[in-house]
Amino acid sequence: MSQATAETRRTRPGAPAGVPRLLAGLRSDGRPVSLDEHLRRYGPAPGLRGRHDGRKLIDLVGAAGIRGRGGAGFPTARKLEAVAAGRGRAIVVANGAEGEPPSGKDKVLLAYVPHLVLDGAVLAARAVGAGEAVIAIGRASRDAVAHAIGERRRAGVDGGVKLRPIVIPDRFVAGEESALVRFLNGGPALPASTPPRPFERGVGGAPTLVQNVETLANVSLAARFGPDWFRSVGAPDEPGSALVTLSGAVRDAGVYEVPLGTPLRDLVAQAGGPTAELSALLVGGYFGTWIPAAEALAAPLSTAGLAPFGASPGARAIVALPVDACGLRETARVARWLAAESAGQCGPCVYGLAAIAGDLEQMTGRDTADEAHRRLERRLPLIERRGACHHPDGAAAFVASALRVFAREVDLHARHGRCSGRNERPVLRLPARRPEAVR
Repeated sequence: MSQATAETRRTRPGAPAGVPRLLAGLRSDGRPVSLDEHLRRYGPAPGLRGRHDGRKLIDLVGAAGIRGRGGAGFPTARKLEAVAAGRGRAIVVANGAEGEPPSGKDKVLLAYVPHLVLDGAVLAARAVGAGEAVIAIGRASRDAVAHAIGERRRAGVDGGVKLRPIVIPDRFVAGEESALVRFLNGGPALPASTPPRPFERGVGGAPTLVQNVETLANVSLAARFGPDWFRSVGAPDEPGSALVTLSGAVRDAGVYEVPLGTPLRDLVAQAGGPTAELSALLVGGYFGTWIPAAEALAAPLSTAGLAPFGASPGARAIVALPVDACGLRETARVARWLAAESAGQCGPCVYGLAAIAGDLEQMTGRDTADEAHRRLERRLPLIERRGACHHPDGAAAFVASALRVFAREVDLHARHGRCSGRNERPVLRLPARRPEAVR
């Protein structure tokens, strides 16, 4: 054990005041935070052992009001309770898949402050009675996570919980919780029909907690500094801070940590402001919602604040679209990519998404635009809630929001074969190459 590790076990640093919290310990040189540096900044995680102490952690997480940061926003304490109540020895899966192109928050956590995530995985394992936590990651995060786990193994800080990194396919659908479980059980990384849910029977048939890595990092801080500290920032009904990936027409695109409830205007300002006049913001990533810029910028980053627009924060990937870009063309590009990312398990996904993408592409022309628009409006309701997983629902909702927000562009394309979007450079990010095949 190093001298720094020993010293931090005898002292507890003060809690971060305000924000940043998760990113408070970042190094200025861009290198990953070592275990010793992590312990000097945050102190050791509480030594929870046995189910009694696990119950205390679950109660603490509930009192803090922590919700999932992966997209659904489900109360974390309820997931912990469900797994802890299951039959047999549980297992924890830390979900760092992040297969959505405009999102980078989980990669930042795993690359630069991996020990916050690993602390949370160990605490969650102790809370639900698990002896193992699988860290499910993309290829880009493999080296940083493997190095951090090696540091912890040598220091003996995990109290008997085994941490095991697993690289999963770089695929949009691979991060869905049932797809992760299926892959870890030796199958393809594709969503599975339910029930049973993973908390009932997951990896190896055991009760399985699948939790986003940012959520686990928040658990590790709340366990150190308490629920009152966790609730000292954010909104009363959505406490804490959150990581947001901001891209598009902003000066400094990247990952930012802000209190929940922060107006999107303030977030854009934190990123240096817009580089051009904005027409719309895409909120929630590629299963998200287009919102006109004037309305979106005044909205708070919260579930309640975005609900009037039919939107939700999702995984908090936000793209700012400039007025000189065509929202219809941008949506058509992503719709084609989402169709290619189909799990291939049902007709609404295999045929429906491809047809939607084709309709959108024809709508950017002139001669077939009106007919394609009518077809698209007939197709969208036929896809919703009819797929084997949520992939077609998310894609259909994304496209439907584009038809509402970019109605003017739709009309201009139908009448003139073009709109006012002169900028041909893509704004919405897509992978440079086709992701590896699902296996």
